[in-house]
Amino acid sequence: MTQTRKTRLIHGGRGQARDIGPVNPPVMRASTIVFDSITTWRDARKRRETERLLSYGARGTETAFALEELVTELEGGYRAQLFPTGLAAIAVTIMGYARAGGHVLFADSVYEPVRKIAKSFLTPNNISYDFFKTDGSDFESKLRPDTQLVFAESPGSLLYEMLDLPEICRIAHARNIPVAVDNTWGSAWLYNPLELGADVSVIAATKYMCGHSDVMMGIMVATEEAWKKIGDLPEALGQVSSPDDVSLVLRGMRTLGTRLAVHGQNGLKVAKWLQGRPEVKKVYFPGLEDHPRHDLYKRDCKGANGLLTIELKPEYTLEKAEAFIDSLELFGIGASWGGFESLVLPANVKGARSATDWSQHGQFIRFHIGLEEVDDLLADLEQGFKALKG
Repeated sequence: MTQTRKTRLIHGGRGQARDIGPVNPPVMRASTIVFDSITTWRDARKRRETERLLSYGARGTETAFALEELVTELEGGYRAQLFPTGLAAIAVTIMGYARAGGHVLFADSVYEPVRKIAKSFLTPNNISYDFFKTDGSDFESKLRPDTQLVFAESPGSLLYEMLDLPEICRIAHARNIPVAVDNTWGSAWLYNPLELGADVSVIAATKYMCGHSDVMMGIMVATEEAWKKIGDLPEALGQVSSPDDVSLVLRGMRTLGTRLAVHGQNGLKVAKWLQGRPEVKKVYFPGLEDHPRHDLYKRDCKGANGLLTIELKPEYTLEKAEAFIDSLELFGIGASWGGFESLVLPANVKGARSATDWSQHGQFIRFHIGLEEVDDLLADLEQGFKALKG
């Protein structure tokens, strides 16, 4: 029977079939896995290169296998690997391709800590790197004969720029260059980079997949060819996730589609309301019709989430922007996003971009719109704008 994505989300990744058992896969905690014979032990070690099976705790337990299976199915990949954080998943992906004397090309819209990976790992290892503009206008010209990887994020971090990912993949693959994409915004539900031509999709499960702001985790999903390139590296670097954390992400995944639908609806309502505010110069939210390359959003995305950023008009200083943030009651001030709660932070767009100049823009504020009643959030924002003017 053909099943919809939402039904597969509910019924996939349930672990081994049992005549009698719990709805969710049991939490399996283990370091040592014991075998009844040397033959069984050797067979497991041989088969684990291509199969998910118990061999040693650092290679995962049945709890981890269930989550990997579910995310692999949603992303349309070959295999998945869990990491302690999303940034760890990104770092190992980059390390899987970057070699001394080579070159990595990043989208200017990548998660800002990726720039620290470039500075702290690529530069000392004689690997050069560049950033291409988020509109893709200089992408092809910045590819080099020694480019070993293109690493992108779409929609982009902070401003949610849409990349023409199929075109980027077409150009890169014509030169035998793999493409990896940070898909935390889409979280395997709203956006699917592998379907659009990418080789690797990386997700911070910390955010929407968990959905409750109480787990740190990253997931890398790859095509079969990319898996051959990266597959052994996570184990070599000791990357592993706690079965207890995995079980929490599995639990959160069951409501991923439902939660994201509400985040997206609430986000759109707040974004449209903010467009009408006299203090706001621009609202960045890909679901808005005037968002740059909204056509790509409509073509490639299956909806929006709760992230949006505003640019205040020039007369509002950083001090006034911070007074606005401090006055909000329902928006917590904190890093990350993707939980049930609304959050707010100043957005350092000027420091997070280098391929384009943002120095002449005003103050940016990033919001995560949670699952609260929208009218309550709007009332809170209304009183916040009074503090902004005061």
